Amino acid sequence: MNRKQLTGFAVLLIGLGIIIGLILASGLNITNQSHADTPLAPADVPAPATSPEPPEGSTEVLDALSNAFASVAEQVNPSVVTIFTRTVVKGRRVTPFGFPFDDFFGDDFFKRFFQMPEPEGDIIREGLGSGVIVRSDGIILTNFHVIKDAQDINVRLIDGREFKAEIKGSDQRTDLAVLKIDVDGLKAIKFGDSDHIRVGQWVLAIGSPLDPNLEHTVTAGIISGKGRSGFTGLATYQDYIQTDAAINPGNSGGPLVNLKGELIGINTAIITRSGGYMGIGFAIPVNLARKVMEDILEKGRVVRGWLGVYIGDVTPDMAKVYGLDKPEGAIISQVVEDSPAEKAGLKAEDIILEFNGKKVKNRFDLSTRVASTEPGTEVTLTILRDGKKKKVKVKLGELPEEEQPVAREKKAVKRLGFSVENITPELRSRLGLSKDVKGVVVVRVRRGSAAARSGLDVGDVILKVNRKPVENVRDFERIVDELKPGDPIALYVQRGEQRLFIAFTIPEE
Repeated sequence: MNRKQLTGFAVLLIGLGIIIGLILASGLNITNQSHADTPLAPADVPAPATSPEPPEGSTEVLDALSNAFASVAEQVNPSVVTIFTRTVVKGRRVTPFGFPFDDFFGDDFFKRFFQMPEPEGDIIREGLGSGVIVRSDGIILTNFHVIKDAQDINVRLIDGREFKAEIKGSDQRTDLAVLKIDVDGLKAIKFGDSDHIRVGQWVLAIGSPLDPNLEHTVTAGIISGKGRSGFTGLATYQDYIQTDAAINPGNSGGPLVNLKGELIGINTAIITRSGGYMGIGFAIPVNLARKVMEDILEKGRVVRGWLGVYIGDVTPDMAKVYGLDKPEGAIISQVVEDSPAEKAGLKAEDIILEFNGKKVKNRFDLSTRVASTEPGTEVTLTILRDGKKKKVKVKLGELPEEEQPVAREKKAVKRLGFSVENITPELRSRLGLSKDVKGVVVVRVRRGSAAARSGLDVGDVILKVNRKPVENVRDFERIVDELKPGDPIALYVQRGEQRLFIAFTIPEE
């Protein structure tokens, strides 16, 4: 059979197949018809029944929940504020994403690759955040990262009024800050109790996400988890409330409230791969935030419990080695000499499993519980030592002040045009300071101030003020409190490996 005959035979077979298929389909009535109009149903087939009306009262529960959301929003919104910050970055390029280009690519990147000149002048960066009024006399709670390094902070109320804000104090280790605006008669939010929240409980998040025009946005969700910790880079002390209420950049510092309109958390962070909302947000429990706020306002610093140990997480492999069924608790790597832990007999390789009868999940969990406990409190630790569990009583001390970064701006410091912090281990490491260096670190310098014009810069370590040694913020404030406008001030400063004098006259108020 030649090629033409083969081709003709194939076409014949295909044709027969199509004809047979059509015959079978018509006989079995499985072909479909398409029409522009809708065919009428046969007379003997009943028309499809219409959906029945919902029984009376079936939507009452949904209406009640909806009304609860609306009532809480009306009740809480007057206590929510929008925070605007203005930060001057000296001679640094900032990408459109908000981070300094030089930190990632080096300060000579443009010069080497694009033959572009070095950056000149200052760059002004504007920030957006939220806050919540906690006292009628203008006391506001927000996040530390919202106001960090800001030279100017403005607060806008729900009625549109704006006020300059003063930083009463901030605590980097919990990412909290306390602001004050000069106005009275404000509506303060009611405090709830974050120790008695439940997973699955309805909550609302309120704030100004992404844009000032979206201020007082209300989102709803549930508490997805509590006691979350272990996230490096967020804060030192972590005990987060997890929620799926939508939280986006700009919500930071705003309130998380229950359906009674009570503050149960300060919205702080999100986990995201896109940069925006993905259903996992975190809030600082109000009980922790309230303690930090009250310490700052009443004592001028945050007072924390101190155990005196260096601790690490228990990994799965470590759990096997030490005879634990699962990785939990915090293992002691070193005990500080003459600390409460040493006096109680704690040793390296002890694994702390419980704190006052509650299980310890990891090192973040333990450090947060210790820090949240008042100094002088006797606590009971359950530890694992040499394969055996035992209970140890420890009377907590007070965390040494030099380990606590609390930035304060008292009137004298504000008058000078800069503010300072104690030297923390983190700052000592970042600035490359030896252990024998004592003083305070400059953390803000107001643009155009006498201090700025004299050459004082962020990161400078002040060793002496007017020839008097300075070891901490208290020493510094005690000295400058005695100075008045028109007095000269001489600062003995360490900058890197160099030491220098910076002097100026305190300006008139």
